[in-house]
Amino acid sequence: MAEFDLAILGGGINGTAIARDAAGRGLRVLLVEQGDLASGTSSASSKIIHGGLRYLRQRAFRLVHEALAEREVLLRTAPHIVRPLRFMLPPHGGFLEAAVLRAGLFVYDRLAARDILPPTRTVDLTQDPAARPLKGGVRYGFEYSDCSVDDARLVVLNALDAKERGADIRTRTRCVRAERRGEWQLALDNRGRRQTASARVLVNATGPWIAPVAESVLGVPLADPARLVKGSHIVVPRTFDHDRAYTLQAPDGRVFFALPFARDFTLIGTTDEEFIGDVGAPAPDGGEISYLCDAMNRYFRLPIAPDDVVWAFAGIRSLHDDGSRKPEDVTRDYTLALDEKSGGAPLLTVYGGKITTARRLAEAALARLAHVFELRPPWTAMSHLPGGDFAPDRIDAQVEQARARWSFLDAIQTERMVRAYGTRLERILGDAASPADLGPAFAGGLTGAEVRYLMRNEWAQSAEDILWRRTKTGLRASARDADALAQFMASEAA
Repeated sequence: MAEFDLAILGGGINGTAIARDAAGRGLRVLLVEQGDLASGTSSASSKIIHGGLRYLRQRAFRLVHEALAEREVLLRTAPHIVRPLRFMLPPHGGFLEAAVLRAGLFVYDRLAARDILPPTRTVDLTQDPAARPLKGGVRYGFEYSDCSVDDARLVVLNALDAKERGADIRTRTRCVRAERRGEWQLALDNRGRRQTASARVLVNATGPWIAPVAESVLGVPLADPARLVKGSHIVVPRTFDHDRAYTLQAPDGRVFFALPFARDFTLIGTTDEEFIGDVGAPAPDGGEISYLCDAMNRYFRLPIAPDDVVWAFAGIRSLHDDGSRKPEDVTRDYTLALDEKSGGAPLLTVYGGKITTARRLAEAALARLAHVFELRPPWTAMSHLPGGDFAPDRIDAQVEQARARWSFLDAIQTERMVRAYGTRLERILGDAASPADLGPAFAGGLTGAEVRYLMRNEWAQSAEDILWRRTKTGLRASARDADALAQFMASEAA
């Protein structure tokens, strides 16, 4: 008898969402991730939960409808890390020409299931404060709803919920070989320690690695090709002082976003470039950084240059190749390919997908396997992720309660932690009555207590895991700060 019902390769948003859903339905689940959770594409998104307004011109109505419905599901189930965000959209010709925008936003609102988010409205840009950072010449625009998200924390919380429902989550573990028989026999390498496991079904959710894993590890080359598309982002000091975002169009017609980010910064992206190279080390090149700076400078009074960039990151999307000529036109919808060779254990391969639709992807994956397992009904749409067990409109109340309980914390630190841990902040701060009770202080308001929690409960093993994925305090940390954190973590792990 196999040790596990389901073995999942890949600890990004797709893999962890499938693990969570499957564990909650009573399956014995193993998830294997070669690095840290969300260390690939899933932490390199645009940090938004959105329907994909631009996908309407591709007639991807099913994808847009599903994604729009998921906005409010995520707002209800993870209100600490997902928040409503209003986007300013001035017409600029082409796809963003006014008449086209009106029609597109009308459809966008009609496809959405909105109980929480407000509808689109027309904005007088001669009066609205959101127009002040923009160059003149545009008299009106549109404002519509989507959401922002801490993408890496969404991945970690899916993994945490899966673990608490019985899943075995193994990070820093590589599957070096998988032999297909009536069951899958896996050979694993956990930092030089050899392990084995067996599973009835295997899921290849390795994102940019799906093709090399299929060929070299599983011995089952992909039936359909994957197309690798790189999306790059830059972060600069804040270019506007309000809490709305912008949807804009670059000179070549591609749409990009400018978002308020981590209180003092602006996040700008994304690009769409064909990718050939090492999928383990994607990075924006100089041309992409200049492209995003130039696109911003087309609209904003305050100019930015590559020297202003404080953080640049890139992710590789592994999409199902639909033959589109331009990389930005390749479908972002997910494809689930099930391989059931006679007498061999099933293999499910995951192409594409978005942060927004990962929960639905997981439901679809288990539906494809319903003939293999006896499954309980779908459940994740109504179940909070860890720390999110409060109403979406109560986030400010959660912050106020935390400030009253731990009054020695400053306002910025309190809000950051509530928006990361929600009601589970109690597990970090407990009965602390002063900063001294939290141990040493690190950059960005990190404390020894928080670091210990992340190491013991959220698989954090390096300073990078904490500074850039569990938190975004890396934006405020120097090399010396990172070294001090690493030394503390080494002492805690000893």
